[in-house]
Amino acid sequence: MNKAEEIKKQKQYIQKIKEINQNQALKYSVLTMGCQLNENDSEKLCGMLEQMGYERTENQKEADLVLFNTCCVRENAEDRLFGKLGELKRLKEEKGIIIAIGGCMMQEKHITDKIKESYPFVDILFGTHTLHKFPQNLYQALEEKKKQEDIIDIEGEIYEGLPIKRDSKIKASVTIMNGCNNFCSYCIVPYVRGRERSRQPKDIIEEIKDLAKQGYQEITLLGQNVNSYLRVEKEKGIEFEPHEGVNSFATLLKAINKVDGIERIRFVSPHPKDFTDDVIDAIATCDKVCKLVHLPLQSGNTKVLKEMNRKYTKEQYLALVEKMQKRIPNLTLSTDIIVGFPGETEEEFEDTLDVVRKVKFEQVYMFIYSRRVGTPGDKMENQIPEEQKHHRFNRLKAFVESQIQENNQKYVGTIQKVLVEGESKNNKDLLTGRTDSNKVVIFEGSKELIGTMQDLRIVSEHMWYLKGEM
Repeated sequence: MNKAEEIKKQKQYIQKIKEINQNQALKYSVLTMGCQLNENDSEKLCGMLEQMGYERTENQKEADLVLFNTCCVRENAEDRLFGKLGELKRLKEEKGIIIAIGGCMMQEKHITDKIKESYPFVDILFGTHTLHKFPQNLYQALEEKKKQEDIIDIEGEIYEGLPIKRDSKIKASVTIMNGCNNFCSYCIVPYVRGRERSRQPKDIIEEIKDLAKQGYQEITLLGQNVNSYLRVEKEKGIEFEPHEGVNSFATLLKAINKVDGIERIRFVSPHPKDFTDDVIDAIATCDKVCKLVHLPLQSGNTKVLKEMNRKYTKEQYLALVEKMQKRIPNLTLSTDIIVGFPGETEEEFEDTLDVVRKVKFEQVYMFIYSRRVGTPGDKMENQIPEEQKHHRFNRLKAFVESQIQENNQKYVGTIQKVLVEGESKNNKDLLTGRTDSNKVVIFEGSKELIGTMQDLRIVSEHMWYLKGEM
């Protein structure tokens, strides 16, 4: 069965479930863990469920179906999932709710074994490569009253044409590739999402054009390693159609930059080792591509980077930053940093602080190293004590926050273009939006401004947000 026929079959299952659910006013709840790729997958699952006649609720106690889309990057996600499953046991007994679990964690055998042993009331388990078959699995769970397990270890195909229900009507995420070939020694992703597979250029461009017609103004391109888009296809001679001249990540950015209606283009996550000159030039010359670039560091020490299998040195990273700063006007940078990787010494941690000191990142996403079963990092004997990891994390956090206050000062008194996203979560009388550099701006204004781009004068800074005025 080809991919188009598979999607057609799943749409038939959607229709069957819609008929079963007719006139029942059923509700569903989704808890998404992990990265933006997981969030994008959840939007597809929500799209399927709403076409089946379910209505979303944020209250799990109201739900007739509870779905978990899991992440396995950090251990606390496992603890959170198992805690939630324990809470749902009574609901399962009282009203017979359907419980489904998907996502990266389901590709780990020790996790699925624990769920089957300790939480046998779970109805559906599905992996990252079988998300498109969720309608079929749900139908069989409803009709046959049998537990469904649909997990495969081989690389899955990329399926186009799945329904999607996006959380925002202003900003949208678009996946351009799945999987990863890098095998960083701390990371489980290649084992659970498989090898790199790029979407066809035409499918990406058409999706973005359709989003523009719907009024979306900001697009975030998603992938585990976006700047290696189409690399594997070229290396292995896998056929792709170079739609509108797209044959690389740089040409993809240029093609999206021409789409009428799209005002901003962001992307996550690139890899420093694949940051080629043509990509740097595309960011510099494409007016819609945001000049905030996420450039994961992970560690500032060359020895630790080698142990992490990151394929660049501290010096190469800093040289890349310098090159980008020279060629991209108004460049700002964000990054990821892991503290407490096995064997990291105090001097090696100081190297990380040194890079942070020199680059002055706009945003830093900080993580304490978490052992992942199945990764080389988990087998390393020189694990850092938890207390020491937390101590280093707190030092890094304090240093980053001192830099943020300093960085924020440069915005005060400037005019910033802000995409207005909605009401402030903390004050419904204020509006909130973001700058090109992803800074949150709070300001007074009419609700009619939501979904528009506005020039705001920044009048003050408050660590995690800026105050603006029309």
